[in-house]
Amino acid sequence: MKNAVIFAEDLMKRYPEADWYPYKSWSYPQGFLLWGFIRLYEKTGRDDFYHYVLDYCSHHVTEEGEIPEYTGISLDDIMAASVVTWAYYVTGEEKFKKAAEKVRETYETYPRNQDGGFWHSKDRPGEMWVDGLFMGLMFLTRFGKYVGDKETCFQETIDQLKIVFARCRKDQTGLLYHAYSEGKKAEWANRITGCSPEVWSEGLGWYAMILAEVLALLPEYYQGRDTLEEQLQLLCRDLQAVQDESCGLWYQVVDKPGFPRNFYDTSGSAMFLYTLKKAWDLKLISGPDYQQAMEKAYQGILAKCVRGMDGSIHVQDASNGLCVQKNYDIYVDYTRTVDAQEAVAAVLWALTAMEEGTSRS
Repeated sequence: MKNAVIFAEDLMKRYPEADWYPYKSWSYPQGFLLWGFIRLYEKTGRDDFYHYVLDYCSHHVTEEGEIPEYTGISLDDIMAASVVTWAYYVTGEEKFKKAAEKVRETYETYPRNQDGGFWHSKDRPGEMWVDGLFMGLMFLTRFGKYVGDKETCFQETIDQLKIVFARCRKDQTGLLYHAYSEGKKAEWANRITGCSPEVWSEGLGWYAMILAEVLALLPEYYQGRDTLEEQLQLLCRDLQAVQDESCGLWYQVVDKPGFPRNFYDTSGSAMFLYTLKKAWDLKLISGPDYQQAMEKAYQGILAKCVRGMDGSIHVQDASNGLCVQKNYDIYVDYTRTVDAQEAVAAVLWALTAMEEGTSRS
């Protein structure tokens, strides 16, 4: 049995309902985890994976198409609704369509910077976070594909990815700083650029994955696709350059290997592995160097998955809920935990991609 399937089965035993997955029942961790199960269902056809996702959607969406827990206060809150668009796609049930349409309305009044970039949340004026784009665009792209308004959703997605690249790019690399503050008002903002001080692995991982996800959905000759392809190829090139050659993983502060207390971050590493595999499957990268990088990363991720005395598989060395920080020390000294919610879901995505291949859905 493949590692992804073993891991998914273990997760369903530990969390019989996705609502039990931390840190609360309706938020981005559920959406992130459940897309891992969707990917695995698409590849294996197993009904238990299908129902694990659908049961979550049915629990949170009323017959009238309401999502009682949904607030729309942040992109994090929107992300879980991306699985509702999938539920509509596979069932055709009108309640899921109505729910998705109500979430879609959030974007009409959602706050933006002057350049059009989304705020990470309504209570963080002017702050655009790279991780927030994954949250917001996973829903927007799937709404465009599964529900409607494809042209508007796809164009908005392309625009957001261009804006964050322009605002958060580090020098001439494909790497992005964690966040940007319009007006440079956040305490972490550089007083010249408005950017946060470091390239955080998981934040960069969210950006990397949504780039790859979007390119899998966009038609081949869609206007603006070529720009996103260049962004992804540049990112993959620079990820390969800073990957640790011995263990195949990436550091918490990505571009500072060997710096004091910097550690191998399992969450970001799994996200990068998924991205490289998806870019490979999309034929946007190729060659033996990338093959070797993926295989090393795969083995490195497996080494971070350890069976406990209870027989469950536990993911080591990642941090939960790390917001934008004001210096290097806070990033590398932030508490590491076992089974960080982002790391667990990222590992499921990465193992599925490597063992089953990726999907264009």
